[in-house]
Amino acid sequence: MNIKKIEIFAVDFPLIKPFIVSYGTFPTMPSIIIKLTTDDGYIGWGESVPDEHVTGETFESTFHVLKHSLAPAMLNEDPCHFEKIHDKMDRIVKGVPSAKAAIDIACFDAVGKKLGVPVYQLIGGRFHKKFPITHVLSIDEPDKMAEEAEQKVQEGYRSFKMKVGTDVERDVERIKAVRKRVGEQIAIRVDVNQGWVNSSNTLKAMRSLESLGIDWLEQPVLADDIDAMVEVKSKSNIPLMIDEGLCNIFDMREIIAKRAADKINIKLMKCGGIYPAAKLATMAEMAGIDCQIGSMVESSIASAAGFHVAFSKKNIKSVELTGPLKFKTDIGDLKKSYKIPFIELGDKPGLGVEIDEEVLSRLTVYSCTVKS
Repeated sequence: MNIKKIEIFAVDFPLIKPFIVSYGTFPTMPSIIIKLTTDDGYIGWGESVPDEHVTGETFESTFHVLKHSLAPAMLNEDPCHFEKIHDKMDRIVKGVPSAKAAIDIACFDAVGKKLGVPVYQLIGGRFHKKFPITHVLSIDEPDKMAEEAEQKVQEGYRSFKMKVGTDVERDVERIKAVRKRVGEQIAIRVDVNQGWVNSSNTLKAMRSLESLGIDWLEQPVLADDIDAMVEVKSKSNIPLMIDEGLCNIFDMREIIAKRAADKINIKLMKCGGIYPAAKLATMAEMAGIDCQIGSMVESSIASAAGFHVAFSKKNIKSVELTGPLKFKTDIGDLKKSYKIPFIELGDKPGLGVEIDEEVLSRLTVYSCTVKS
C-alpha cells in the first residue's frame, strides 16, 4: 500500500453567520482539502485549516507548502507508517502543523478503510460512547449573546463556550448576561483567545467571575507567556485551560514542569494531526491533566478526525468540534452524527465520513494534483 496521488483543493466554506473571536472576524472559513489515493485504490481525505494567529500559517502558504514540499515527499510512502511519515515531514519543513495535519488525517482515513476499521481503533480503540456538544457563542453585544444562548438552551444544548477578549469590563458584562439568562445549571466555559494579554488584566476579570460558576477560563494571556498562566492559576479558583500556548510536545513539557494549567485544549491543526494529538493526550495523562479536543472551525473531515482521537482516550473529557454545525454547506455528512445535546460516532471504516465531490468542486477556489 503506497501513496500514488494527492489532490489539493483550496476551498472557501460559507458560514451561517460570521465567526467572531478576539483577533478577527471570519465571514467564511477557508480550508485546504486533500484527497490521497493509494496504489491499491483506497482514498483518504485530509484537511488543513491554518490560522496565522495560532499555527503561524496562512491559507496561501499552506496550499503551497503542501503542493511543493509535503505532498511530493509523500509519494510512494506507505500511509500505515505514521511515525515515519511525521519524521519525514518534520525533516522537510519546520512547523506548519496544519499542513502536516492534512497529510496525517488522510493517511489515517486510507489505512482505516484498508483494514476495515474506524480510525479510533488505530489509536487505542473506543473508550467513550458519546460526548456532550458545546455551542460556541461568537463575540457580540451582551444581550445578543444572552439571547442566542437562551435559544440554544431551548434547542437542547446544556453547555456553552463564550468567545470574549476584546475589553475586560465589556467581557465581564457579556459573561454575566449569559449566566443570568441561562441559569445556574448550564455549563459556561470562557475562551479569551489571548485577548486579555497579561496576568494583571486577567486577574482583574477573574475577580468578577469567581461567583458565576465558570467551568474554566481558556487562554486569557499571550500564547508564549507560560509564566503568566502560572501566576493566574496560582491566584484564582477558576480552572485554567491552555490552548494557543500548546502546540507540540516541547510546549507540553514546559506546561507540565511548571503546572501552568488545569486542563489542555488539543487541536489537530496546532499539533500536526491525529498521531501527534494522541501523543499529547498520553503526555497529559502521565501528568494527571485532563484534555479537550478542540478545532479551528473545520469541516466534516477534520472534525471527524478530532472526534476519533477524543473517543479513544480516557483522559479526554470534553470536545468542541462544531464546525459542521456552523457551515451553510459542508462537503461531508458528519452533521448527522450530532444528536443534540450529544455527538455519537458510528463504526464505519476510516473517518466514517462520506464526501460529496460535486459540492467540493463547487466550493473549490483553486486546486492541483501531485502524482508519481
